Amino acid sequence: MDATVVVPTYNEAHNLPAMAEALLAQPNLRLLVVDDGSPDGTGDLADRLAAASPGRLAVLHRRGERGLGLAYIDGFRRALADGAEAVVQMDADFSHAPADVPRLLDQLAGCDVAVGSRYVPGGSVDDQWGPGRAALSRSANAYARTLLGLRTRDATAGFKAWRRSALEAIDLGTVRSRGYLIQVEMTYVCERLGLAIGEVPIHFSERRTGRSKMSLKVKIQAAAGLAGVWRRHHRLRPAA
Repeated sequence: MDATVVVPTYNEAHNLPAMAEALLAQPNLRLLVVDDGSPDGTGDLADRLAAASPGRLAVLHRRGERGLGLAYIDGFRRALADGAEAVVQMDADFSHAPADVPRLLDQLAGCDVAVGSRYVPGGSVDDQWGPGRAALSRSANAYARTLLGLRTRDATAGFKAWRRSALEAIDLGTVRSRGYLIQVEMTYVCERLGLAIGEVPIHFSERRTGRSKMSLKVKIQAAAGLAGVWRRHHRLRPAA
């Protein structure tokens, strides 16, 4: 299955070359880098990588920090417009392993959306997290699942593979989350629409270089936005 991997970037110059190499080493994968005007030159670096891999690596430049949510929405739209049969979303910092991409795509043989899950049997998180960070992540996930009535075990997962038909079934213009809440909102919309979600156990690693953008402030903002996700989408029903 030909697939486009959408990777949003902001100051990921140290990670992007190795990530691009690892992904493009796999057949039938294309890479779309969505850069938000990174001050460290990630966008220019992405352009050079694209010039070296014509037809397999493309760059979508956006001005300023428009947020992770819009980066994914813009990336999904571009991938669909370019004819992708499947779309994978993942981080640029190697917290999601490029070697797991084929496993998620294989899962699409039996579902509409494949989730790289930390919280199903066989899934795990990096030991460097420590008990406090791990507990906070699990608590945030449990809170989102409880508030929205989600069945997906890893509701906050940012590593997903989508069938083209799944993304086409979603009105992307109604997905309003600008930050990390995009992960929960898209999962909720999928469940409300009756799309089949399969979870694939993964190991979530600590980022290789740079600093995480997931601050306590960002986590609080995401938690506060869950009510808005419910208001926007709770009336959705599966298509007849």
